[in-house]
Amino acid sequence: MAAFLARSERFDLVGSTNDVVRGWLADGAPEVCLAIADEQSAGRGRDGRTWSAPAGAALLLSVGFRPSWLPPGQLWRLAASVSLAMAEAGESIAGLSEGSISLKWPNDLVVESFDSVRKLAGVLGETDGIGTDDPRAVIGIGANGDWPVDAFPADLAGTMTSLHALADGRPIDHATLLDAFIGRLERRILPLRDGRFDVDEWADRQVTTGRDVVLIAPDGDATTVRALGVDPSTGALVVADAALDGGRRTVVVGEIRHVRLPAAPSTPPAPAQAGV
Repeated sequence: MAAFLARSERFDLVGSTNDVVRGWLADGAPEVCLAIADEQSAGRGRDGRTWSAPAGAALLLSVGFRPSWLPPGQLWRLAASVSLAMAEAGESIAGLSEGSISLKWPNDLVVESFDSVRKLAGVLGETDGIGTDDPRAVIGIGANGDWPVDAFPADLAGTMTSLHALADGRPIDHATLLDAFIGRLERRILPLRDGRFDVDEWADRQVTTGRDVVLIAPDGDATTVRALGVDPSTGALVVADAALDGGRRTVVVGEIRHVRLPAAPSTPPAPAQAGV
Protein backbone atom coordinates (compact mmCIF):
# COMPACT_ATOMS: atom_id res chain seq x y z
CA MET A 1 0.00 0.00 0.00
CA ALA A 2 2.81 2.39 0.89
CA ALA A 3 4.38 1.94 -2.54
CA PHE A 4 1.02 2.55 -4.23
CA LEU A 5 0.36 5.84 -2.41
CA ALA A 6 3.01 8.51 -2.97
CA ARG A 7 1.25 10.93 -0.62
CA SER A 8 -1.59 10.53 1.87
CA GLU A 9 -2.93 13.05 4.40
CA ARG A 10 -5.96 13.20 6.69
CA PHE A 11 -7.71 16.42 7.67
CA ASP A 12 -10.31 17.20 10.29
CA LEU A 13 -11.92 19.86 8.06
CA VAL A 14 -11.19 21.10 4.53
CA GLY A 15 -13.14 23.01 1.95
CA SER A 16 -12.95 20.18 -0.59
CA THR A 17 -10.65 17.17 -0.77
CA ASN A 18 -10.75 17.50 -4.56
CA ASP A 19 -9.29 21.00 -4.28
CA VAL A 20 -6.57 19.76 -1.91
CA VAL A 21 -5.44 17.00 -4.27
CA ARG A 22 -5.78 19.23 -7.31
CA GLY A 23 -3.38 21.68 -5.65
CA TRP A 24 -0.92 18.92 -4.83
CA LEU A 25 -0.84 17.76 -8.43
CA ALA A 26 -0.42 21.32 -9.70
CA ASP A 27 2.57 21.67 -7.37
CA GLY A 28 4.18 18.53 -8.81
CA ALA A 29 3.07 15.78 -6.42
CA PRO A 30 3.46 12.30 -7.97
CA GLU A 31 0.63 9.82 -8.24
CA VAL A 32 -1.10 8.27 -6.45
CA CYS A 33 -1.98 10.90 -3.84
CA LEU A 34 -4.87 10.72 -1.40
CA ALA A 35 -6.62 13.28 0.83
CA ILE A 36 -9.16 12.19 3.45
CA ALA A 37 -11.34 14.51 5.52
CA ASP A 38 -13.73 14.05 8.41
CA GLU A 39 -15.73 17.02 7.15
CA GLN A 40 -15.89 19.35 4.14
CA SER A 41 -17.12 22.93 4.24
CA ALA A 42 -17.36 23.30 0.46
CA GLY A 43 -17.94 19.80 -0.88
CA ARG A 44 -19.49 19.62 -4.29
CA GLY A 45 -21.05 17.24 -6.78
CA ARG A 46 -21.40 17.46 -10.54
CA ASP A 47 -22.27 20.79 -12.20
CA GLY A 48 -21.32 22.76 -9.11
CA ARG A 49 -24.02 21.30 -6.87
CA THR A 50 -23.17 21.35 -3.16
CA TRP A 51 -22.60 18.14 -1.23
CA SER A 52 -22.39 17.93 2.55
CA ALA A 53 -22.41 15.42 5.38
CA PRO A 54 -22.12 15.78 9.17
CA ALA A 55 -18.64 15.35 10.60
CA GLY A 56 -17.79 11.66 10.84
CA ALA A 57 -20.89 10.46 8.99
CA ALA A 58 -19.23 9.79 5.64
CA LEU A 59 -15.88 8.69 4.30
CA LEU A 60 -14.73 11.71 2.27
CA LEU A 61 -11.68 11.35 0.07
CA SER A 62 -10.06 12.28 -3.22
CA VAL A 63 -7.48 10.35 -5.22
CA GLY A 64 -5.05 12.07 -7.59
CA PHE A 65 -3.48 10.62 -10.72
CA ARG A 66 -1.08 11.65 -13.47
CA PRO A 67 -2.64 9.44 -16.15
CA SER A 68 -0.16 9.85 -18.99
CA TRP A 69 -0.45 6.06 -19.25
CA LEU A 70 -4.16 6.22 -20.10
CA PRO A 71 -5.58 7.44 -23.45
CA PRO A 72 -7.76 10.57 -22.96
CA GLY A 73 -10.78 8.69 -24.27
CA GLN A 74 -10.44 6.16 -21.46
CA LEU A 75 -10.09 8.56 -18.52
CA TRP A 76 -13.61 7.59 -17.43
CA ARG A 77 -12.10 4.28 -16.34
CA LEU A 78 -10.39 6.04 -13.43
CA ALA A 79 -13.72 7.09 -11.92
CA ALA A 80 -15.15 3.66 -12.74
CA SER A 81 -12.24 1.97 -10.93
CA VAL A 82 -12.73 4.18 -7.86
CA SER A 83 -16.46 3.39 -7.87
CA LEU A 84 -15.91 -0.35 -8.18
CA ALA A 85 -13.27 -0.35 -5.43
CA MET A 86 -15.61 1.47 -3.03
CA ALA A 87 -18.53 -0.82 -3.92
CA GLU A 88 -16.45 -3.89 -3.12
CA ALA A 89 -15.04 -2.35 0.06
CA GLY A 90 -18.49 -1.32 1.26
CA GLU A 91 -19.90 -4.79 0.69
CA SER A 92 -17.04 -6.33 2.63
CA ILE A 93 -17.22 -3.98 5.61
CA ALA A 94 -21.02 -4.01 5.87
CA GLY A 95 -21.26 -7.77 5.43
CA LEU A 96 -23.24 -7.53 2.19
CA SER A 97 -23.35 -10.09 -0.59
CA GLU A 98 -21.32 -9.47 -3.72
CA GLY A 99 -23.17 -7.22 -6.14
CA SER A 100 -25.41 -5.66 -3.46
CA ILE A 101 -24.06 -2.20 -4.28
CA SER A 102 -24.85 -1.03 -7.79
CA LEU A 103 -23.64 1.84 -9.96
CA LYS A 104 -26.01 4.45 -11.33
CA TRP A 105 -24.51 5.93 -14.46
CA PRO A 106 -22.51 8.07 -14.51
CA ASN A 107 -21.37 8.76 -10.96
CA ASP A 108 -23.39 7.30 -8.07
CA LEU A 109 -23.19 4.18 -5.91
CA VAL A 110 -26.69 2.99 -5.06
CA VAL A 111 -28.53 0.15 -3.39
CA GLU A 112 -31.87 -1.23 -4.54
CA SER A 113 -34.50 -1.79 -1.89
CA PHE A 114 -37.97 -3.20 -2.43
CA ASP A 115 -39.46 0.24 -3.10
CA SER A 116 -36.64 2.45 -4.35
CA VAL A 117 -33.06 2.96 -5.47
CA ARG A 118 -31.18 4.73 -2.69
CA LYS A 119 -27.92 6.65 -3.02
CA LEU A 120 -24.96 5.42 -0.98
CA ALA A 121 -22.11 7.47 -2.47
CA GLY A 122 -21.34 10.08 -5.10
CA VAL A 123 -18.27 10.34 -7.30
CA LEU A 124 -16.84 13.50 -8.86
CA GLY A 125 -14.02 13.43 -11.42
CA GLU A 126 -12.10 16.56 -12.43
CA THR A 127 -9.20 16.88 -14.85
CA ASP A 128 -6.51 19.37 -15.89
CA GLY A 129 -4.01 19.35 -18.73
CA ILE A 130 -5.64 16.55 -20.70
CA GLY A 131 -4.00 16.31 -24.10
CA THR A 132 -0.75 17.82 -22.81
CA ASP A 133 2.39 16.19 -21.41
CA ASP A 134 1.12 16.89 -17.88
CA PRO A 135 -2.36 15.35 -17.54
CA ARG A 136 -3.88 15.37 -14.06
CA ALA A 137 -7.04 13.74 -12.77
CA VAL A 138 -8.75 13.91 -9.39
CA ILE A 139 -11.50 11.48 -8.42
CA GLY A 140 -13.43 12.40 -5.30
CA ILE A 141 -15.90 10.17 -3.50
CA GLY A 142 -18.17 10.69 -0.54
CA ALA A 143 -19.53 7.42 0.84
CA ASN A 144 -22.20 7.39 3.54
CA GLY A 145 -20.54 5.17 6.12
CA ASP A 146 -21.35 5.43 9.82
CA TRP A 147 -24.47 7.56 9.27
CA PRO A 148 -27.50 6.33 11.28
CA VAL A 149 -30.90 6.40 9.61
CA ASP A 150 -32.38 8.64 12.31
CA ALA A 151 -29.76 11.28 11.47
CA PHE A 152 -30.55 11.43 7.72
CA PRO A 153 -31.67 14.87 6.53
CA ALA A 154 -35.47 14.92 6.33
CA ASP A 155 -35.47 15.99 2.66
CA LEU A 156 -33.14 13.12 1.65
CA ALA A 157 -34.25 10.33 3.98
CA GLY A 158 -36.37 8.68 1.29
CA THR A 159 -33.61 8.59 -1.32
CA MET A 160 -30.36 7.91 0.58
CA THR A 161 -28.84 5.08 2.57
CA SER A 162 -25.59 4.32 4.41
CA LEU A 163 -23.41 1.34 5.21
CA HIS A 164 -24.55 1.74 8.83
CA ALA A 165 -28.16 1.25 7.69
CA LEU A 166 -27.29 -1.62 5.36
CA ALA A 167 -25.45 -3.35 8.21
CA ASP A 168 -28.63 -3.22 10.33
CA GLY A 169 -27.29 -0.47 12.57
CA ARG A 170 -23.86 -1.96 13.18
CA PRO A 171 -21.18 0.78 13.54
CA ILE A 172 -18.95 1.26 10.48
CA ASP A 173 -15.29 2.01 11.15
CA HIS A 174 -14.11 4.44 8.49
CA ALA A 175 -10.45 3.53 8.93
CA THR A 176 -11.24 -0.09 8.14
CA LEU A 177 -13.39 0.97 5.18
CA LEU A 178 -10.56 3.19 3.91
CA ASP A 179 -8.01 0.36 4.11
CA ALA A 180 -10.38 -1.96 2.26
CA PHE A 181 -10.95 0.67 -0.42
CA ILE A 182 -7.25 1.44 -0.97
CA GLY A 183 -6.36 -2.23 -1.26
CA ARG A 184 -9.06 -2.82 -3.85
CA LEU A 185 -8.19 0.36 -5.73
CA GLU A 186 -4.55 -0.70 -5.99
CA ARG A 187 -5.61 -4.04 -7.47
CA ARG A 188 -7.53 -2.16 -10.15
CA ILE A 189 -5.16 0.69 -10.97
CA LEU A 190 -2.06 -1.46 -11.49
CA PRO A 191 -3.72 -3.51 -14.28
CA LEU A 192 -5.28 -0.32 -15.71
CA ARG A 193 -1.80 1.08 -16.21
CA ASP A 194 -1.17 -1.93 -18.44
CA GLY A 195 -4.40 -1.39 -20.39
CA ARG A 196 -6.56 -3.92 -18.52
CA PHE A 197 -9.99 -2.95 -17.17
CA ASP A 198 -12.82 -5.25 -16.07
CA VAL A 199 -15.50 -3.71 -18.24
CA ASP A 200 -17.88 -6.63 -17.69
CA GLU A 201 -17.98 -6.06 -13.93
CA TRP A 202 -18.53 -2.34 -14.45
CA ALA A 203 -21.38 -3.05 -16.87
CA ASP A 204 -22.94 -5.74 -14.69
CA ARG A 205 -23.29 -3.35 -11.75
CA GLN A 206 -25.20 -0.70 -13.74
CA VAL A 207 -28.64 -0.26 -12.18
CA THR A 208 -29.91 1.74 -15.17
CA THR A 209 -29.76 -1.14 -17.64
CA GLY A 210 -33.22 -2.30 -18.72
CA ARG A 211 -34.97 0.64 -17.04
CA ASP A 212 -36.65 3.80 -18.17
CA VAL A 213 -34.50 6.75 -17.11
CA VAL A 214 -35.04 10.48 -17.21
CA LEU A 215 -32.20 12.43 -18.83
CA ILE A 216 -31.98 16.00 -17.56
CA ALA A 217 -30.24 18.28 -20.06
CA PRO A 218 -28.05 21.22 -18.97
CA ASP A 219 -30.99 23.55 -19.70
CA GLY A 220 -33.27 21.48 -17.45
CA ASP A 221 -35.20 19.80 -20.28
CA ALA A 222 -36.21 16.24 -19.31
CA THR A 223 -36.50 13.26 -21.66
CA THR A 224 -37.55 9.73 -20.70
CA VAL A 225 -35.71 6.95 -22.53
CA ARG A 226 -35.04 3.24 -22.10
CA ALA A 227 -31.45 2.51 -21.00
CA LEU A 228 -30.03 -0.48 -22.86
CA GLY A 229 -26.57 -0.70 -21.32
CA VAL A 230 -23.21 1.04 -21.35
CA ASP A 231 -20.56 1.36 -24.03
CA PRO A 232 -17.33 -0.39 -22.96
CA SER A 233 -15.14 1.78 -25.20
CA THR A 234 -16.38 5.26 -24.30
CA GLY A 235 -18.17 4.76 -21.00
CA ALA A 236 -21.31 6.29 -22.49
CA LEU A 237 -24.86 5.34 -21.59
CA VAL A 238 -26.61 3.47 -24.41
CA VAL A 239 -30.32 4.29 -24.80
CA ALA A 240 -33.06 3.28 -27.20
CA ASP A 241 -33.90 5.73 -29.98
CA ALA A 242 -36.33 4.49 -32.63
CA ALA A 243 -35.56 7.50 -34.82
CA LEU A 244 -32.04 6.24 -35.55
CA ASP A 245 -30.80 3.32 -37.62
CA GLY A 246 -30.08 0.54 -35.18
CA GLY A 247 -32.60 1.94 -32.72
CA ARG A 248 -30.05 3.18 -30.21
CA ARG A 249 -27.73 6.07 -29.42
CA THR A 250 -25.06 6.87 -26.85
CA VAL A 251 -25.21 9.60 -24.25
CA VAL A 252 -21.96 11.00 -22.86
CA VAL A 253 -21.62 12.72 -19.51
CA GLY A 254 -21.24 16.22 -20.95
CA GLU A 255 -24.60 16.03 -22.71
CA ILE A 256 -26.65 15.81 -19.53
CA ARG A 257 -26.86 17.30 -16.06
CA HIS A 258 -28.53 14.38 -14.29
CA VAL A 259 -29.97 10.89 -14.76
CA ARG A 260 -33.05 10.15 -12.68
CA LEU A 261 -34.63 6.76 -12.01
CA PRO A 262 -38.26 6.16 -11.09
CA ALA A 263 -38.86 5.39 -7.42
CA ALA A 264 -39.60 1.76 -8.29
CA PRO A 265 -39.19 -0.08 -11.59
CA SER A 266 -42.36 -1.20 -13.31
CA THR A 267 -40.62 -4.37 -14.49
CA PRO A 268 -37.53 -6.23 -13.21
CA PRO A 269 -34.30 -4.87 -14.71
CA ALA A 270 -32.79 -6.88 -17.54
CA PRO A 271 -29.23 -8.22 -17.18
CA ALA A 272 -26.53 -5.69 -17.99
CA GLN A 273 -24.92 -6.06 -21.37
CA ALA A 274 -21.43 -5.00 -22.30
CA GLY A 275 -20.70 -3.93 -25.83
CA VAL A 276 -24.18 -2.71 -26.77
